[in-house]
Amino acid sequence: MKEHATGSFDVKITAQKHDSQIARAANFDRRTIDKRFHGPLEATGKGEMIATSTEVKESAAYVALERVSGRLNGRSGSFVLQHMAIMNRGKPQMTVTVVPDSGSGELRGLTGAMTITVGPDGAHSYDFSYSLEARKD
Repeated sequence: MKEHATGSFDVKITAQKHDSQIARAANFDRRTIDKRFHGPLEATGKGEMIATSTEVKESAAYVALERVSGRLNGRSGSFVLQHMAIMNRGKPQMTVTVVPDSGSGELRGLTGAMTITVGPDGAHSYDFSYSLEARKD
């Protein structure tokens, strides 16, 4: 059965130094994600992001993995989100999906996708459509 959770979150993105010769040669931006979700999802998110921009203004992309730990509508556990986003001359396309079989604790069997919105004032919010299905191990 599909369930739904919406709320806000605070996020701190911190630039990281290139830690290898290959990373320096690729010249991608590497950042950490430190997030606090509020609402039906009361949790922290910790992750890493790799981003790039182009010579064309407002064209860029990022990928990230984020481990979310806390409570989702009263159920405790953790899960991993995979982010993939492209900005094509100012037009965003983003998918944020639960990594299959990444749920733990009472969130085992979690599947779903999250939409992230950034308001004109910079406030962040999420809209999470998910299902909790019994895993067959």
